[in-house]
Amino acid sequence: MNRIEKSIAAIKPLNQEILEKANERLANQARPAGSLGMLETVSARLAAIFGTLDVRLDNKVIVTCAGDHGVTEEGVSLFPQEVTPQMVFNFVNQGASINVLAKHAGARVKVADLGVNFDFDADLPIFHKKIGKGTANLAVVPAMSREDAVRSVEAGIEIVNELLAEGPLDILGTGDMGIGNTTPSSAVIAVFSGIPVEKLTGRGTGIGDAALVNKIRVIEKALKLHQPDPKDPLDVLAKVGGFEIGGLAGLVIGAAAAGIPVVCDGLIATAGALIACELAPAAKNYLFPSHRSVEVGHRFMHEHLGVEPLLDLRLRLGEGTGAALAMELLDAATRVLCDIKTFEEVAIVDAQKK
Repeated sequence: MNRIEKSIAAIKPLNQEILEKANERLANQARPAGSLGMLETVSARLAAIFGTLDVRLDNKVIVTCAGDHGVTEEGVSLFPQEVTPQMVFNFVNQGASINVLAKHAGARVKVADLGVNFDFDADLPIFHKKIGKGTANLAVVPAMSREDAVRSVEAGIEIVNELLAEGPLDILGTGDMGIGNTTPSSAVIAVFSGIPVEKLTGRGTGIGDAALVNKIRVIEKALKLHQPDPKDPLDVLAKVGGFEIGGLAGLVIGAAAAGIPVVCDGLIATAGALIACELAPAAKNYLFPSHRSVEVGHRFMHEHLGVEPLLDLRLRLGEGTGAALAMELLDAATRVLCDIKTFEEVAIVDAQKK
């Protein structure tokens, strides 16, 4: 088996015994049943992942995968490709939005170069996993070869393994950076969902009406030209994806294989999660969608995955910012399960059992 197949085979099911114990404790806590909503279901799933009711998410890392896209030649973004490496340096220098929000959540930020069109110094403290200097223009030719699609997913798996080699890892957040990457992400969900492109394509960096019409046309052209196979996730990634999207998919698979929960960010990170869960359906047990972006396609991604995000704050930045915010909620969820007393523990009559 190759690295992807081995990682998929290593993904274990949730601990059903602990899941039942967690749900029983939640139901017996001294409060109205179900009154803490998603915090309850999230806390029980975390317990089932870790095999304990007392989950501690002390070691948090957010990996921001960066890559460029040849489709920017089609005028689908307000910003030029040169912004991508500039932002990588900003992440490394702790000056970006993700750095601020991750610090507040107690998480480290690590950047991974999957396909930035720039030569970074080998000493720059990032994950150097470059597959190529940006994908090809998917409006003309496939974004990448199938071999490179495989390599990009494997790179994400490698990153998880390297993080684990450095020390404990309790939860992983996924984020992105790459000018033009909402275009391939919209293409990915269009393939898997079969929904018309015009219904799930948003404005990305804030393009105007004419540019949005052009963006929709570009995606429709690519899908018609390349005919990506929705039953073959690697074919979808190769024909209309991105190197960082493949890396993001690998992060989800690698973390799930290691028994680590993954908090995915916005449209691009969720496109990676889509690829991952199409390849490895069992990985979805380890996936926690952080928020719903204003990008219209994001809702369709969540619906296709059958998941519900924790937040809806009208974010549209990426980088892993939503994942950082959601990590704080996941911390709270672990305390909900473990620390709230049951009716029996505090000697209060449970009116719900009358």
